[in-house]
Amino acid sequence: MYIYPDNLRAKAAMFLWTLSDIAIVCVGCIISVFAIAQLSLALPIVITAVYAFLTIRFDDTTILDFIIYAFAFFIGRQQLFHWRATA
Repeated sequence: MYIYPDNLRAKAAMFLWTLSDIAIVCVGCIISVFAIAQLSLALPIVITAVYAFLTIRFDDTTILDFIIYAFAFFIGRQQLFHWRATA
């Protein structure tokens, strides 16, 4: 299902990914199938699955962006408030 963007400058999306992400995941899946069949190596499919999960897009925000924002809020850039008594 192709979703036409509301504004014409938005990236084209299909299901939950942009079209470039879908292309990368498809190429990764093809490479992963060959790696599993020929080398019995499961690492490429794991990398492809993690990339596919992190690039899921909701309202122009990916899962990776959300994780980065959460890390910055809770751990990275803590807000410090210095209270002064004003008389």
